[in-house]
Amino acid sequence: MAEGAIAQSRLQQTFAALKYRNYRLWFFGQMVSLMGTWMQSTAQGYLIYELTHSPAFLGAVGFASGIPTWLFMLYAGVVADRVPRRTLIMITQTGMMILAFILAALTFVKIIQPWHILVLAFLLGIANAFEAPARMAFVTEMIDNREDLTNAIALNGTMFNSATAVGPAVAGLAYAALGPEWCFTINGISFIAVIAALSMMNLQPFTPPPHRRSALADLIEGLRYVAARPIVRVLVGLGGVVTLFGMSFVTLTPAWAVKILGGDAATNGLLQSARGLGALMSALFIASLGRFKFKGKLLTLGMFAFPALLIVFAFVRYLPLALILLVAMGFAQVLTFNLNNALVQMQTPDMLRGRVMGIYSFTFFGFMPLGALIAGTAAERIGEPNTVVLGAAITLAFAAIVWIFAPKLRAME
Repeated sequence: MAEGAIAQSRLQQTFAALKYRNYRLWFFGQMVSLMGTWMQSTAQGYLIYELTHSPAFLGAVGFASGIPTWLFMLYAGVVADRVPRRTLIMITQTGMMILAFILAALTFVKIIQPWHILVLAFLLGIANAFEAPARMAFVTEMIDNREDLTNAIALNGTMFNSATAVGPAVAGLAYAALGPEWCFTINGISFIAVIAALSMMNLQPFTPPPHRRSALADLIEGLRYVAARPIVRVLVGLGGVVTLFGMSFVTLTPAWAVKILGGDAATNGLLQSARGLGALMSALFIASLGRFKFKGKLLTLGMFAFPALLIVFAFVRYLPLALILLVAMGFAQVLTFNLNNALVQMQTPDMLRGRVMGIYSFTFFGFMPLGALIAGTAAERIGEPNTVVLGAAITLAFAAIVWIFAPKLRAME
């Protein structure tokens, strides 16, 4: 009986944020939507490679989706502090749904061209640029006790990585059996779940900022806040470097599945899903720790383990071992990003949350496509394995610099 009570208590601790109705609606609605998103992302990457047989074009599509981040995301952080975040998220999710149906229609009628995918990726990037800061800042509006913030962020990672674990594998099978058009269609339909969930939430009335200033003045205030706090600068910088040089290998996954491992669309889905499985395990692990006080130590472990595992992965040519390494890499990756996110949010006051998360999101969504472009171009010249090793080595070197010059990070609770 005692063991059963302990297990129940542990389960409640792991899913603490789900006791809030608004967060439960978000969790399950977003879970469905993310499943569709990963199906589209996986199918689109393989479709691009089938159309072009070019790693560089894979990088170009990633870059096209990221250009709006550079153009709009910092401003989007200002918007997220000025308007109801739920409204902003619903508008952007609707736009993403429409774009998914357009991509599906073009593929159904067999007129899809690489430039179509580039244009749609750019438009999707605009929606993402405005959605990401609002989504990250919105977490605090769905929970009543800020001590459960880390748990809510970890559960966000759980839903994201559950979709990462399942979506690509389903996409690989659906792609082989039905074609990419059905992957895109399912994604379009999946947006209905999160839009419905948002509409059913009971939130506190939105209070606009008391002093209406120019968007530029608000943005400068957010930048100054980040610049004036060394630990926030380190956290934002760490996220940027890991994204730019460590995460760029994701862009090369379709080419890796075919050229390095001799596989096909199903192999591509398995590789994506293995990383997602490890990430899911990591997110659940973080959530199970509850209100723990050693976040800095876990973040440090993740920032060293991820690039080290990536270097080993670059030399593996045996699919089962590659999948095992991807599970471990996914685990380390989430230790890094989830705890980085949580620590940034814990350092940020509510009135600046949208802008600071806009800056933080910029380092992820802005540097990811830049890293994709660099990785795709480098892979054309020096090969995929050498590209992955080089990026991982740079990430590992930066982790060492953080260890030496920012010891306070390890002590953060």
